[in-house]
Amino acid sequence: MTKALMLQGTGSNVGKSMLVAGLCRAAVKRGLSVAPFKPQNMSNNAAVTANGGEIGRAQALQAMACRLAPHTDMNPVLLKPETDVGSQVVVQGKRLTTVKARDYARLKPTLMDPVLDSFNRLKSRHDLVLVEGAGSPAEVNLRPGDIANMGFARAADCPVILAGDIDRGGVIAQIVGTQAVIDTDDAAMIAGFLINRFRGDPRLFDDGYAMIEAHTGWRGFGVVPWFGDAWKLPAEDALDISTPQREGGLHVVCLKLSRIANFDDMDPLAHEPGVRVTMLHAGQALPGDTDVVVIPGSKSTRSDMDFLRAQGWDADIYAHVRRGGHVLGICGGYQMLGHAIDDPDGIEGAPGSAAGLGLLDVRTEMTGDKRLTETQAVHADSGLAVTGYEIHKGRTTGPDCARPFARIGDKADGAIRSDGRVVGSYLHGMFRDDAFRRHWLAGLGASAGNAGYTQTVEATLDALADHLETHLDVDAILACAR
Repeated sequence: MTKALMLQGTGSNVGKSMLVAGLCRAAVKRGLSVAPFKPQNMSNNAAVTANGGEIGRAQALQAMACRLAPHTDMNPVLLKPETDVGSQVVVQGKRLTTVKARDYARLKPTLMDPVLDSFNRLKSRHDLVLVEGAGSPAEVNLRPGDIANMGFARAADCPVILAGDIDRGGVIAQIVGTQAVIDTDDAAMIAGFLINRFRGDPRLFDDGYAMIEAHTGWRGFGVVPWFGDAWKLPAEDALDISTPQREGGLHVVCLKLSRIANFDDMDPLAHEPGVRVTMLHAGQALPGDTDVVVIPGSKSTRSDMDFLRAQGWDADIYAHVRRGGHVLGICGGYQMLGHAIDDPDGIEGAPGSAAGLGLLDVRTEMTGDKRLTETQAVHADSGLAVTGYEIHKGRTTGPDCARPFARIGDKADGAIRSDGRVVGSYLHGMFRDDAFRRHWLAGLGASAGNAGYTQTVEATLDALADHLETHLDVDAILACAR
């Protein structure tokens, strides 16, 4: 009979996604058929699935750890923030509606059925399902109608391991306090706890560890030291983007837009020893030694066009281009490179139009239909195969489209300015292809390393699993599943 186990955290960003990925790979190494599952996720960094939907990027990485293709059942409810107070609701891979945060509480209880439907399908296909919670069960104000943490655990009769993050401080209060505020029946679902992200000698925390066990009555499963190679794995949250600090090399600067989406395009470049990747935050000026500016995807293109201008980045980009610099716009970033973004039907907000940067002789009209697919393309300049994905609304046309970035079957994708220095494309994930990445870097005077991107991620997942095996009682954790 298929078993399941859930990892919840004492808060957001305590490392749940990575812990689940590592446990998935550890279980796979034991010869088990394993699947990841997250009932509800909130992220604009989505992955496209083979069955034509979208899920959170963390579940795609966890699927890779399980040596599976991503599937919409792995993340049946995905919330994609469009404004500070509202999100698009994606259910089993497809958009259901857009709601304001205060209205989601009324919608949430209706989503338990599709959540359990997806969960039970995964259980029917695998030996073990490893579930990731969202936020914290200690957010008891969100407990009514909950589908993300204890509401799901109770409905699915799924035991829980609670993870605390010692790096942010106060981990004793995190875990003991969680037990103090949650319902006693919810607390009974928790089989034990673990401590994540310890820097230094874990034995220094022996007294604190024993104190948590004494106060809660829960079993401790171990203390996980800081995993130094975590940056090599794709980040789901823009707040978690981490790039190695390097001197020299090709300097690629990616604008961290307010609604940045699908920024995983930067991950393969950050792996290259001859490339320095900078994520440019609000209020920061474009560095003078920038070689390439990347304008990434956005969940709200017109809004982020305003955000870009508010930072003064438009002036920086114009100066960068005048100096002979390069600009690459991907998806929403491609749309911003044109003369205008027209939204007559109010697809992304109030009907209207926004002026773009005018660096490409194109303009975009937002349309209601969404392109959501894995894509095989051919790079127009080199003839190299490029594998990626498309996840966008809108149609871009104009004279510069006569110089496409790539061809997808008999259709052209993207546009290139006549001098070749400004390029736009709807194709996400292009740099995962080692041959194309090497060609692109060579065209900018940079050399690529020998390691393949996918092989590096696979090796890092193996190293993460070994790291958890060394510092946690993984056998005892997996034995909690039922």
